[in-house]
Amino acid sequence: MSDKKIKILYVDDEMHNLMSFKATFRIKYDVMTAISGGEAIKLLDNNEIHVIITDQRMPGMTGTEFLESILDRHGDVMRILLTGYADINAVIDAVNKGKIFHYLSKPWNEQELDDTILRAYDLYLKKLEEKEMNEKLAISNDQLEFMLRQKLLS
Repeated sequence: MSDKKIKILYVDDEMHNLMSFKATFRIKYDVMTAISGGEAIKLLDNNEIHVIITDQRMPGMTGTEFLESILDRHGDVMRILLTGYADINAVIDAVNKGKIFHYLSKPWNEQELDDTILRAYDLYLKKLEEKEMNEKLAISNDQLEFMLRQKLLS
């Protein structure tokens, strides 16, 4: 991992949860918070974010609905779902629709959440590296095809 701090967006409709998360992780990570899915989308559109952590049960837009809504524009961001309810259907939806990386129950355990963030960021970096390598490979492939066509024409 580089010297650059991991950028986390924490989404929860309860202000005391947002403050608690920020107080716990602000030194180690670059933490942004949003009180709703709509506010979180605005932050995502204007900031580089590596990991999103969202509560499931929020008014207006559930965590799963929020995560599903950002997949097209922010599909590379790693997604973690928190819920205080043992609602297996919400977890299944989050996996299937929101493409979450991990699920944790509330109240969260600081060490478990920290470990999950680090694993999510590690996978984020690996996916980014793979994407860059695939782009370079595509360029090389195009150049080879061009050279082959040139050779066939001569």
